[in-house]
Amino acid sequence: MKRFLAIIAAGLLVLTLGACGRKPESQPPAVAAVGKPAPDFTLADLDGRTWRLSELKGKVVFINFWATWCPPCREEMPSMQRLHTMLPEDGFIMLAILNQDRPALGKAFAAKAGLTMPILVDQANTVGPRYGITGVPETYIVDKNGILREKVIGGARWDSPAAVRLIMKYIKAP
Repeated sequence: MKRFLAIIAAGLLVLTLGACGRKPESQPPAVAAVGKPAPDFTLADLDGRTWRLSELKGKVVFINFWATWCPPCREEMPSMQRLHTMLPEDGFIMLAILNQDRPALGKAFAAKAGLTMPILVDQANTVGPRYGITGVPETYIVDKNGILREKVIGGARWDSPAAVRLIMKYIKAP
């Protein structure tokens, strides 16, 4: 029994010394949570303009992750476009993030659908994991102070009275 305990102790000592010599692994970025600051990101849109979330403070930001191959995404886009055009530009901005999809396909879809909101490109899926997306479409509403207020999984009719009231609640908030 003493020999067995000595072997176990030696093994633990080796493991401990081995762990002490290694650098700690870097922590993954925190995943977005409702009520907490929205993770900042910088992405370029289909026209090459760079957008940084933190530079949009003072506006309510509608962030939608989508892809051209996703039927519910394509279905909700017309209602997103209508919402985009009906809300005041000085207090609201919509960012449609093309997630893991080819920019050329996004550009063709946007042209055909008459989309005028900025379409950002996240082909490598660098932003999606920070928001904890589980699929597309997923939408996040960020208030004027950069706090994530709403998370909607799946497609929605964004120009419905209920959806407009939801967004207006944050636009009118002090």
